[in-house]
Amino acid sequence: MSLVLVSHSKTLAEGLRDMVVQVAGEGVRVTAAGGTADGRLGTNAEAIGDAIRAILAEGSDDVLVLLDLGSAWLSVELALEELSDTERARVCVSEAPLVEGAVLAAVQASIGASLAEVAAAAAGAASMPKAPGGSLNA
Repeated sequence: MSLVLVSHSKTLAEGLRDMVVQVAGEGVRVTAAGGTADGRLGTNAEAIGDAIRAILAEGSDDVLVLLDLGSAWLSVELALEELSDTERARVCVSEAPLVEGAVLAAVQASIGASLAEVAAAAAGAASMPKAPGGSLNA
């Protein structure tokens, strides 16, 4: 079970990858695909596809893809179209919040959870309160 982190920012994707690996350990393969080919903000379908293929080629059974903004979805869709049917069947794209979802997914992956369990953990991050006790006095 591996993760691909997709962000419009290469720095954000790589920093989050470092954080997730520190939390979950080296046993969970995490790859970052951020920014455009020329270093600007944006996403790159080719880089996303390459990241997914590389993880699958290394022997990962399944891949969960997490992304930062809705427009990244288009690049992910393009990347998925370039995969074989067999590869695509091993990939799940999450609508979870990128940071919290990646951390929760990686922790679940580190204990041997299935793709469905890892995806569910990531999705649960959408309703996870950040403030202690679940509310913030604004």
